[in-house]
Amino acid sequence: MTSPTELVSTAERVSPAEQRVLEHLRQGLSNKAIAAVLVLSHRTVESHVSSLLAKTGCGNRSQLLLWALGER
Repeated sequence: MTSPTELVSTAERVSPAEQRVLEHLRQGLSNKAIAAVLVLSHRTVESHVSSLLAKTGCGNRSQLLLWALGER
């Protein structure tokens, strides 16, 4: 599991594109809906979510959402 100290450095490594995806994830949008709003392919959004999961140490989208809400 990722420690709180590591999460701080992880937040600094989140790219601007990943930040935009996270913002819409916080709003409860699906990958498909995020893709439509950001005018990206569904696969690109999936790639950003996968990258975020790896960077944060989260095991699934729900944990990523909780992590993202904690970052605010």
